[in-house]
Amino acid sequence: MTAATRARAATAAAALACALTLTACGNGDGDGGGDGGGPELTVTGAFIPEPATGDMAGGFLTVENAGDTDDALVAATSDIAGSVEIHETVDNAMRRVDSLPVPARGALHLSRGGNHLMFLDLTHQPAEGDTVSVELHFATSDPITLNVPVEAATHTGE
Repeated sequence: MTAATRARAATAAAALACALTLTACGNGDGDGGGDGGGPELTVTGAFIPEPATGDMAGGFLTVENAGDTDDALVAATSDIAGSVEIHETVDNAMRRVDSLPVPARGALHLSRGGNHLMFLDLTHQPAEGDTVSVELHFATSDPITLNVPVEAATHTGE
């Protein structure tokens, strides 16, 4: 093998190693690839207050984006609900929306009296102490699956 051939082989091996390293960073954890250029999402403070009836429940959480690119929450699914809607609250009136922004270097807060998730057509009424599986879907990032605790009906998350 000539020196030029060895140099090309070493360069190709280094390029392959870099490609594998970058692929490993995009591990499906919802961070948009982990390269620092996309959204880097994490979820904190998730809870569902014990609902008063078995028809519907609200869900609250914070999606933090440490990345350099905006993203958006576009859907949610759950094993406890026939459907999960994204609601925004403006002037004390809530309405269904298709998405909510998760700004770069910022956060989306879903809280009582504000934007929230609405779990409809419940399969059963969750009770305080239960855990509910929820999957959040984003415009750019991979889905994030959570085990969300059901808290007391009066719980505020603070």
